[in-house]
Amino acid sequence: MDTIALLTTLDENYLPQLQVLLFSIYLNNPGENCSLYLIHSGIREESLGRIQSQCRHYEYSFHPIAVNESLFRDAPVTRQYPNKEMYYRLLASHLLPQGIKRVLYLDPDILVINPLRPLWEVELGGKLFAAAAHTGMTELANNVNRLRLGTQQDYYNSGVLLMDLEAGHREIDPQQIFAFVEKHGRELLLPDQDILNAVYSDRILPLEDVLWNYDARNYSSYLLRSSGLCDLNWVMEHTSILHFCGKEKPWKPNYHHRFGILYLHYMQLARRDLDGRLSG
Repeated sequence: MDTIALLTTLDENYLPQLQVLLFSIYLNNPGENCSLYLIHSGIREESLGRIQSQCRHYEYSFHPIAVNESLFRDAPVTRQYPNKEMYYRLLASHLLPQGIKRVLYLDPDILVINPLRPLWEVELGGKLFAAAAHTGMTELANNVNRLRLGTQQDYYNSGVLLMDLEAGHREIDPQQIFAFVEKHGRELLLPDQDILNAVYSDRILPLEDVLWNYDARNYSSYLLRSSGLCDLNWVMEHTSILHFCGKEKPWKPNYHHRFGILYLHYMQLARRDLDGRLSG
């Protein structure tokens, strides 16, 4: 089997969550060969060393990529999002080494609880991305975002993206993205996600969110939409990617959504795994 190439972009504050994500991938994808690409702008070598050690333990290859900020000298930022890291995932096809044909981007606030291989092998059919929309119980959110961004498609979440890097290298123009932000920066709520939808929505292959980007806040909505099928047992058996979207996070105090206890369990297991390896 070919190696699953994983990508994340984050700062040093999210490294503990990346370690939990990596542990969940390893635990629930036994025997898989994975490589991790981490695009960043200034994570300390000591901190990267902890990720390197974890990947080595799992027999994953690790490729940290420090971005040359001169590439983004003219890139505009917004008041809400003043850091240029917001561009990294969309421009991955220009930042990752050539020769990588596809990559699976994952936000660090994710648990992988079932195999990733079926997603990795999805045929993109000429699309640049595969992504899921969090549709909820109604079309209200989609309709608002269509109106706001002038699109016809669903509003796709950018936290899980299967990318065709060869097509992206040919077709994604950094200057087009920078120009869009320059013109619409004040209107953007979630800049990278808004850009993805406004500029590339017709180049996205839809994925089922209940399988590949399950919004952990919305258990009741999924249960209702599925007429009771997608209960907890179904999720644990079928859902591969649990995404802890939103400002509330399960590793912070007072998280009240249903899957928070599952995240804490994985966090504890990952800590034991890491501590045991360091002391062994």
